Amino acid sequence: MSTSSVQTPEFLPEPQPWWAVRGTIPPRRALVLTALGLLLPLLGWMALAGSGWVDPVFLPGPGAVLARLATWWADGLLEDIGISTLRVLGGWALSALVALPLGLLIGSFRTLQALLEPLTDFIRYMPAVAFVPLVMVWIGIDEGAKVAVIFIGTFFQMVLMVAEDIRRVPQAQIEAAQTMGASRREVVERVLVPSAKPALLDTLRVTMGWAWTYLVVAELVAASSGLGFAILKAQRFLQTDKIFAGIVLIGLIGLVIDQGLRWAHRRAFPYLHARH
Repeated sequence: MSTSSVQTPEFLPEPQPWWAVRGTIPPRRALVLTALGLLLPLLGWMALAGSGWVDPVFLPGPGAVLARLATWWADGLLEDIGISTLRVLGGWALSALVALPLGLLIGSFRTLQALLEPLTDFIRYMPAVAFVPLVMVWIGIDEGAKVAVIFIGTFFQMVLMVAEDIRRVPQAQIEAAQTMGASRREVVERVLVPSAKPALLDTLRVTMGWAWTYLVVAELVAASSGLGFAILKAQRFLQTDKIFAGIVLIGLIGLVIDQGLRWAHRRAFPYLHARH
């Protein structure tokens, strides 16, 4: 055998252990693990529901939930999905529109941090459901009230997360820009914002998940359609299969949106996702 056919150690593939801290794993392994993470809970649900140990009224099986979805589709499921999605996106987008610049200012200037952060911290611990009566008095019971509840549930968290993203920008970058004569505005626009962009997109992705968690609360406000309204209505009649169907649908829609935002993050910042 010629020496040229022998693979030298430097060309051997690097080992990819299962439990390396922040280590990479092969795409095939990641796909298998993802499939297992989704299938195992489903199989456990099927086994428990089919065992007869739990009354179907309390734990309907996947088959009953799918049958309920088919019935719901004929009764206007697509319309419920559409209106709930618009409410969530409206409240989340309004939060982002206000929270991004406000969080940027709080994270950039200690004066504004001292002035506004304690108040924001105080309000964010108040449950959004407690604001429902006030929202109905101040805004009414139309679509604006539902969007307002989602806004309240996400805005204060988003402000603090954005401010923290800005504060994570290394001080050395700011000092280097100031040494080269950059003004306050240039430091913010050319140093802080570009450096924090990846973290800001992650913050928007995380708060989108929170916006969906407030959907049922938002649709307490005199709603007549939507996934949250359907879940609340099903509760009154003990239609647990429809409750499960609504919960699963919200999870699936949220997962699709989350994966879309992850894809956008990879496209916008490919250098952060490069394999080493």
